[in-house]
Amino acid sequence: MAAERVAPAPPILQLTGVHKTYRLGAHVVPALQGIDLTLRTGEMLALTGPSGSGKSTILNLAGLIDRADAGAITLRGEAVGSLSERQATLLRRDAIGFVFQGFNLVPVMTVHENVDYPLFIAGTPARERRERVAAMLSAVGLAEHAAHRPDQLSGGQRQRVAVARALVKRPALVIADEPTANLDSHTAEQVLDLMREQGHAHGAAFLIATHDERLLSRCDRQLRLLDGRIEPDRLPTPIARAA
Repeated sequence: MAAERVAPAPPILQLTGVHKTYRLGAHVVPALQGIDLTLRTGEMLALTGPSGSGKSTILNLAGLIDRADAGAITLRGEAVGSLSERQATLLRRDAIGFVFQGFNLVPVMTVHENVDYPLFIAGTPARERRERVAAMLSAVGLAEHAAHRPDQLSGGQRQRVAVARALVKRPALVIADEPTANLDSHTAEQVLDLMREQGHAHGAAFLIATHDERLLSRCDRQLRLLDGRIEPDRLPTPIARAA
């Protein structure tokens, strides 16, 4: 009897023919012009390109913070274009983690409370929350700072809190905007190792906007954006050899 074929899992994230424009007064700015992108379980995909190329727009659309003008976006196989605001909020809460360049930590909360907050919102039992937060803070080297508030931490430490907060709920998709920009090389390596571990352990996919060569070399793929389009792959320029 022939073995039954198992259908492959749908991509975590897929953009097909996505367009997005913004209005600045009387001007129409084409932010994205027909973007096709596929991101699979456990994959780390880097978006590169100059300022204004469309990286942040892709992050906002993938994170259900904004909506496309045209094209299709699916998250875990579910079309998100027709979701209500409430449906989008619940899907974002349950399936997406964010690491912002500006940290976006709650200043009146301790490190522990900041990392715990996504689990609290999701209704995770208190005992499980304590265990997962403690394990995550240990993993990013901040166990001894659990009772500190963000203004008592360095920029690098605050970024590690932001990474821990994004990963603690074990999301399907992590969206990161320059996640290593404020980290020294040793801490950046720790955070990158943690992101890779979580990707493999929990099937998370990472969509990362970055200029950091340390991070680019660790990603599975890179897509370079220019003027709202993905640049085609370019072959390296041959190096002339001396006669």
